[in-house]
Amino acid sequence: MRAGLTQTEIAESVGIAPEVFGRMERGKMLPSVPTLFRLCVALRSGPHELMGFAPVASLPQAAQLEVPPELAPTPEMRRLLRLLGRLQGLQLKLILRLVVAFVTEPKRPRRQRKDRG
Repeated sequence: MRAGLTQTEIAESVGIAPEVFGRMERGKMLPSVPTLFRLCVALRSGPHELMGFAPVASLPQAAQLEVPPELAPTPEMRRLLRLLGRLQGLQLKLILRLVVAFVTEPKRPRRQRKDRG
């Protein structure tokens, strides 16, 4: 409300689903560190304020922070996360195994010794 934005507008600017932002706002879930950083930039507040450890006071206008490119979600990442959010237990476990298989380096077969006889 202080920022004059809706939940949907904030969620879109941060790269998360509005439902996820709503759960965070109600205290039902915590954001990841990169998401918390993007929220701080979008709302011009420090993490201590957003997490409820200090009174909310916006950062000075001179502190125009930008999200580093490595923390900015790509459209593909946002779409993937939305789709993953729709999966149930076993489906999610299967997808996790597939992702781990893709990002894990394959083990190299051991060379067999030739018998010296």
